[in-house]
Amino acid sequence: MQLRTTVVFISTLVILLPGATVEGHNITSILAKFPEFSTFNHYLTITHLANEINNRQTITVCAVNNAGMSDLLSKHLSVYAMKNVLSLHVLVDYFGAKKLHQITNGTSLAATIFQATGTASGSSGFVNITDLKGGKVGFGSEDSGTTDVTFVKSLQEVPYNISVIQISSMLPSAEAEAPTPEPAAVNITSLMSAHGCKNFADALLASDAMKTYDDDIDGGLSVFCPLDDAFKGFLPKYKNLTVAGKQSLLEYHGVPVYQSMSMLKSNNGLTNTLATDGASNYDFTVQNDGQDVTIKTSIVTAKIVGTLIDQQPLVIFTIDKVLLPKELFKRAISPAAAPAPVAGAPKASKKKHKYPPAPASSESPADSPDDASADQEADSNNGVGIKGFKVGALALSFWVASLVT
Repeated sequence: MQLRTTVVFISTLVILLPGATVEGHNITSILAKFPEFSTFNHYLTITHLANEINNRQTITVCAVNNAGMSDLLSKHLSVYAMKNVLSLHVLVDYFGAKKLHQITNGTSLAATIFQATGTASGSSGFVNITDLKGGKVGFGSEDSGTTDVTFVKSLQEVPYNISVIQISSMLPSAEAEAPTPEPAAVNITSLMSAHGCKNFADALLASDAMKTYDDDIDGGLSVFCPLDDAFKGFLPKYKNLTVAGKQSLLEYHGVPVYQSMSMLKSNNGLTNTLATDGASNYDFTVQNDGQDVTIKTSIVTAKIVGTLIDQQPLVIFTIDKVLLPKELFKRAISPAAAPAPVAGAPKASKKKHKYPPAPASSESPADSPDDASADQEADSNNGVGIKGFKVGALALSFWVASLVT
């Protein structure tokens, strides 16, 4: 019995260790459980609103089923106007079913993401919620002046984090549906060249990776662009790569989704890149320490030092090192110390064995950079990622042993 209590204590201690994180909500996964909301869910994804919802701590999503979306789709709005309309359906406060029926004074004015963007003029980005007679709750955009849309049911609630509710139809709003001009096309290589990343831009222009970047911009793209000094020092190794290797390395610096700085800070973890393809992982880890955000591969850790552009669906960050994927570069390994000779053991033969030369192709991993640090190498050896934990764990094991005995 005492041993069981000890094990429970140890489990609790591990859960409470520094660095433990609680996974946030995912609106796409929540709505995926309800096929009748697939259209609403689809447009949250293509407008990138899903990411904004997932990165807010307190939120209410007023979802409409597929039938309720039909009138909106018949208007053939641009994706930017569609985003404004859906933003009006995302309240920046928590409203579960119970709270909706207990609204103080029978009415409440709720701010939305549409209002938060600054796109809505005046109070048009607010939603009026009214507790109606007969147990009904009405919704209406402030600029429409009506509360004809009603609460249907709660889909999922995590007080006071996220509430996903169904309303009877889309909220009418001339302001949100107004034609929205598309952002001007951005020449990313010109932007890079003008802001300290010319070497990377030149390499991109000379590679098929440029087409990959162009193809992904509309759907969302985050680029981590090495500054000129970093890429210039890397050029000799870059030139030794094959054409395919160069393309993979350049694509490794792009992520096929828009992620602002605040999103990177809240979405630490393993990330796929433009180079990810089947068995070729080509991934890296995003992590932050306070205000600093770093991109970590198995070989090098680069720090984000600036932002060239953050205009959804495109964001370009500058980094202080070239990102090196393990698929192209091997880790620098220090030779192990030679074992002491055993008395009486036969001496090793001095005859050299001939081996076939390594293939000339640089598809095989190249040498890692000279500045690959011991800290970075240790991170990839399955070590515990919390400093001092190994010592604490050893002491804890002695303590457990003493209790058992």
